[in-house]
Amino acid sequence: MSPLTGLAFLAGLVVLSLVIGLVLRARNGRVTHPAVDDRLDPGLFGVDALGPAATVVQFSTEVCARCPGTKRLLTALADEREGVDFVHVDVTHNPALASRFNLLQTPTVLVLDGAGRTAARLSGVIARESVIAELDVVGEGNRARG
Repeated sequence: MSPLTGLAFLAGLVVLSLVIGLVLRARNGRVTHPAVDDRLDPGLFGVDALGPAATVVQFSTEVCARCPGTKRLLTALADEREGVDFVHVDVTHNPALASRFNLLQTPTVLVLDGAGRTAARLSGVIARESVIAELDVVGEGNRARG
């Protein structure tokens, strides 16, 4: 390979890495509201039941540096709110589950309503205020239906 070809290849890799980094950074901490109305089975997450008001599900991996802090945050929020359960799912050795939920980074958090429908999805650095806002929305929806 000529030096010019090698240099062009290296430059292409740098540009590709930069684009991927910018895309992941833009997605970091973002809240999305899936349009699906599927009720998720608690067995998917290895639990018998979901919270009566809401369930916060955290997907993580063994090598995720932010996951332990996110787990502490979400556990505390669930403990503060009546009817809200927290479920931690390590997908390190469960690629089928990671694929099922299209996990591109960890932590990824789902906020499920009382019926098990996905109300919100958060990825990357999870802000306490974002989770509180989503739980408030789910709570309002539960009161409107109930």
